[in-house]
Amino acid sequence: MAKQKGIIKLEGTLGDITFVKTADGYIARERTSLSGDRIKNDASFQRTRENNSEFGRAAQTGQVIRTAFRPLYSGIADSRMTGRLTKELMRVLRTDPVNQRGQRTPQDGVLGLLQGFNFSRDASLSSKLYVQFDTAIDRAAGTATVSLPLFAPGKMVSSPSGATHFRLLSGVARIDFETGDYSLNQERSEEILVNNPAEVQVQLATAFDPGTEDALFLAFGIEFMQLVNGQQYALNDGGYSALAIVQVDQLGA
Repeated sequence: MAKQKGIIKLEGTLGDITFVKTADGYIARERTSLSGDRIKNDASFQRTRENNSEFGRAAQTGQVIRTAFRPLYSGIADSRMTGRLTKELMRVLRTDPVNQRGQRTPQDGVLGLLQGFNFSRDASLSSKLYVQFDTAIDRAAGTATVSLPLFAPGKMVSSPSGATHFRLLSGVARIDFETGDYSLNQERSEEILVNNPAEVQVQLATAFDPGTEDALFLAFGIEFMQLVNGQQYALNDGGYSALAIVQVDQLGA
């Protein structure tokens, strides 16, 4: 695969070379003679079929996670978030000790490997909030908690130009990967001045149905706003706000 250079960019097929526009720019690649039927049936492509099957399973799992958290990461996620999440789920899938190659699933692997996943590549949570926080998930009580100690926003928050306030947000997603069923419960703090000289302390406690046996994902983030004429406007531009998965609770893991 090669990148196209020069003023004139091509799209389409010329001889055995196909020209394509991608997120990485214009590329050129050689047309393959392999047919889909051969890949599906030829014994020499068994490993390819297994890899394709597991990749599809990871992508499907990622779609459920993305759908569950969409109300939180809308306006935050970068354009490559889907691919990055699928890549991490492939790592999870390879830890599945139960199923044979080609049949492994992320839900039978160690979902805790998703802890630390940032929905924005351009704005990680640690690059925006310099505060150590504690998390806890209590299945019996049906609560997921993020607790921050006293901190000075002016020193411990990296705010973008134009932001006057920020809020901290959390959400716990309950996901049944067998059925695709999910639910999301979320909480947000009050608006806090970005240059607030006084120390503040925040605890976000998000409730969910107690006693569930589904996988639980706790996300925590920060969103920035601008106060104009008494109205708060969200700065929904990639690179401003941040959201990350900070704890995963999986029964039997």
